[in-house]
Amino acid sequence: MIRILLVDDHAVVREGYRRLIEKHKDLAVIAEAPDGPSAYRLYKQHTPDVVVLDLSMPGKGGIEILRQLRLLDHTVRILIFTMHQNAAYAMQAFQAGAKGYITKSSAPELLISAIRNVSSGKRALSPDVSHELALGRIDDEADSLDSLTAREFDIFRMIAEAHSVPEIATTLNLSAKTVSNYHYMIKSKLGVASDIELVRLAVRMKIVDPI
Repeated sequence: MIRILLVDDHAVVREGYRRLIEKHKDLAVIAEAPDGPSAYRLYKQHTPDVVVLDLSMPGKGGIEILRQLRLLDHTVRILIFTMHQNAAYAMQAFQAGAKGYITKSSAPELLISAIRNVSSGKRALSPDVSHELALGRIDDEADSLDSLTAREFDIFRMIAEAHSVPEIATTLNLSAKTVSNYHYMIKSKLGVASDIELVRLAVRMKIVDPI
């Protein structure tokens, strides 16, 4: 039996995926979490075989949750299951320690096979993301995004979403000075001089949606 922790902030979505997963006798959802703190607590409590994690989570976001779970247990097997087809998100997820990355537009059976693969230590990647990753390797901007750490990527995303330095500091349990230092480093790595350029880059790379 593969024991699964399902992490998604929408209760209706979790219910739908739990029903799909539990149609298969070798899979069981043993716990569900709506946010990062709950995911952390439930992982410590149950130590599931696979964590199925959405990236669009409130507060710290999926990449930061992934990073914290890896700090708790470096052997954790995490499958990202998200609406984000973007290659930049996939690269950040893998760099942070994810074992698989599947989009929610994938066929249901792809999610099931991905859970089994990740549980057995194999990689899992949906074809649409694989295509985006292949295209991204010829893009200089994609290369610059790859240079960001998971923490830098989350701060980059939050800046692009118009969160203030104090808001980011509170969400990530950092000092405002530390966030400002990250802010400077992010602009330096991405080769931009202002926050306007930073937001434009985020829109071009589909990190955030255009207004």
